[in-house]
Amino acid sequence: MGDAEVIAGLPIVASGITIVRGGTRVLDGIELTIEARSRTFILGANGAGKSMLLRVLHGLIAPDAGTVRWGRQTARPINQAMVFQRACLLRRSAAGNVRHALALAGIRRSEARQRVDDALARVGLTAIADRPARVLSGGEQQRLALARASALEPEVLFLDEPTASLDPPATRAVESIVSAIHARGTTIVMTTHSLGQAKRLADTVVFLDAGRVTEIADATQFFAAPRSPEARAFLEGERL
Repeated sequence: MGDAEVIAGLPIVASGITIVRGGTRVLDGIELTIEARSRTFILGANGAGKSMLLRVLHGLIAPDAGTVRWGRQTARPINQAMVFQRACLLRRSAAGNVRHALALAGIRRSEARQRVDDALARVGLTAIADRPARVLSGGEQQRLALARASALEPEVLFLDEPTASLDPPATRAVESIVSAIHARGTTIVMTTHSLGQAKRLADTVVFLDAGRVTEIADATQFFAAPRSPEARAFLEGERL
């Protein structure tokens, strides 16, 4: 992925983002910039608005107030991908899931074949390429979801707690894949409940409390000395 490609839909700039559901402000005046090639982790207690913010940044949900810009555009760019907590897989083979995503993206068959092979190899699923996706283990399904996303060569990859239901070995495998995707030039935006995971992978931490950003900081600084009382309470285990 070249520099010109990376810059096209970045940075992502959220200004005054507000979402109201049932009279409650799920997101309340969010101001946030996601820089190219960064690894931004969104942390916060249950109900803080992490998943909602991720979907707004990805363009899946339009805010009730405020704007999101992707680079110079206000229209959601196509060159980004999202992986959810539970892999959303089709009733096809592992390889078929990746092929379908590439077909929807308009990738030529001749190029798609190589992309499918490369993507499955990167996540260690070559040997089960022809197995039905929905009979794979949870860890294998999440690795397949990452293969499908990475085959699109996205500028930005959004991940919504992708290891929440996985055991430690599967979690480590997913973390390794995410790190490899980032190393290839993809910007990562991820939510997680795992503080250890954020410590291992994040460059920047965005901390949400009741729909508001109370702190944005370098990950090392955040975990060493969070500035906001809400973040300090969270790290101390008072608001998990």
